[in-house]
Amino acid sequence: MLAALAEFERTLIVERTQAGLKAAKKRGVKLGRRPSLSEGQRKHARELLDRGESPATVAKLLNVCRATLYNSLKIRA
Repeated sequence: MLAALAEFERTLIVERTQAGLKAAKKRGVKLGRRPSLSEGQRKHARELLDRGESPATVAKLLNVCRATLYNSLKIRA
């Protein structure tokens, strides 16, 4: 009996959470993690890479790992 009640309560929690997320999206709230690099940092990184700097050097300069640098440039390209 307690298990059934707990399962019902869990279902209610999931429904409320999904409703809240849906309402937030309608209000224009951006969900998820903030990007590691701003638009200006991405432009600066692209300029440095185009000038011949190594990706490792650019990543170190921006204080991110190389994979983050590559992903950020790939997504925004």
